[in-house]
Amino acid sequence: MSANPGSPMMTDVMPDGCRVTSKPFEELTVTELYEMLRLRSEVFVVEQECAYQDIDGKDPGSWQVMVFDDSGELVAGLRVLRPGVSFPEASLGRVVTRFRSKGYGAVAMREGIRIACEQYGAETLRIEAQCHAIGFYERFGFRVDSAEFLEDGIPHVEMVASLVP
Repeated sequence: MSANPGSPMMTDVMPDGCRVTSKPFEELTVTELYEMLRLRSEVFVVEQECAYQDIDGKDPGSWQVMVFDDSGELVAGLRVLRPGVSFPEASLGRVVTRFRSKGYGAVAMREGIRIACEQYGAETLRIEAQCHAIGFYERFGFRVDSAEFLEDGIPHVEMVASLVP
């Protein structure tokens, strides 16, 4: 999927005009970091009316996936965490999209799964999903793997996906 899979920063131009960039957290520009934190705050704090501690110490050492639309606006993103940070398995977190049902979240998910495989040798991925998004994650092979629980007042479940046939 990437133009240069051996490089630490991977950028693709998508057929619909969006662009996906993946890089280690430590290589983010100040502007990229600002835009990612701004998007996460707009969706998780403001839109979902949920005051929570977004800056949780898990971003350093992660890979960040950023999806930009054809005008260059950051429209989706996520972080890929190595095994042992949130779960024994590699995991995806802070999956966020500015616009629903436009395919940007799917682009981020595909790239996040690719990065987990390439960078961490992941054979399994685990996530904590908001319950309203279970169907979205099922499209990528995730299945519910826990009872429902509240995180920051929002119903969640753990989901797991096997990445090997």
